Amino acid sequence: MNSPSLVDTTPDTAMTAPSRGRLVYRHRWPIRLMHWINVIALSILFMSGLQIFNAHPSLSLGNRSDPGKEILALDARMGADGKLVGVTRIGRHEFVTTGVLGVSAGPDGQPQVRGFPSWLTIPGPRWLAMGRQWHFFFAWVFVLNGLCYLGYSLATRHFQRDLVPTKQDWRGIGRSIVDHIKFKHPHGEEALRYNILQRLAYLVVILVFGIGIVLMGLAMSPRMDAVLSPLVEAVGGRQSARTIHFIIAWGFVAFVLIHVFEVIITGAFNQLRGMITGWYRIDETPTPGEAGEATENRHD
Repeated sequence: MNSPSLVDTTPDTAMTAPSRGRLVYRHRWPIRLMHWINVIALSILFMSGLQIFNAHPSLSLGNRSDPGKEILALDARMGADGKLVGVTRIGRHEFVTTGVLGVSAGPDGQPQVRGFPSWLTIPGPRWLAMGRQWHFFFAWVFVLNGLCYLGYSLATRHFQRDLVPTKQDWRGIGRSIVDHIKFKHPHGEEALRYNILQRLAYLVVILVFGIGIVLMGLAMSPRMDAVLSPLVEAVGGRQSARTIHFIIAWGFVAFVLIHVFEVIITGAFNQLRGMITGWYRIDETPTPGEAGEATENRHD
């Protein structure tokens, strides 16, 4: 997280380095703990979800999944040379994806028919029952961790203060877009504050992706008909809910890839230290009057 909060000048927590900037306490331990729980939970949810998807590697709209009417299908066919060929169909368009989608190497190294390859699924071999157990267990971990995050963020005003865009943020959205295109990032104290694009991205991930993927997961369950039937009808049926669930999952992947890219280009060691220990170095040289002064920026 990249935002400033309380400043506490306490000498016994001072960490200064006049020639290299100074360390600030950026992330409190509850935020760090929930961040890493999410990393683990989402990774396992994604890989076990692909294992479940492999049992029926296609996406449809409505309440039925009729052959030939899928919007996405990972399939296989026998080639002219007698070898398996992986095929990905998107609508009426067909692509050969042997080795990655449709057909990939099995545990014995031989080609086998499967939607996603074994190295991308948990567990690796075809084991739907175990994949479902992994998925449902970590779904609860994800939900409970998310509720804890929202409760903590609202109670400490981290959500209102650091994630909700201000009028000043909206006025600077053009500059923020240009800066990101140029890979220009803030330095010093400014690096401790989320810019408008970061705030919007986190809000979308939390309020749209997070809540949406949970609701679509519930809507896919036949046992939830009595409770969520209006939601199922609103999205067009269980197969539509499954498709939306799948799309949001890949939305999380896109967010993570962009997030990791930003971490790397803005200083991977410094960013990781901040999210592991809480301490983050800002690249500014303190004035003589600031020498020995401790600055603690606690991220609620």
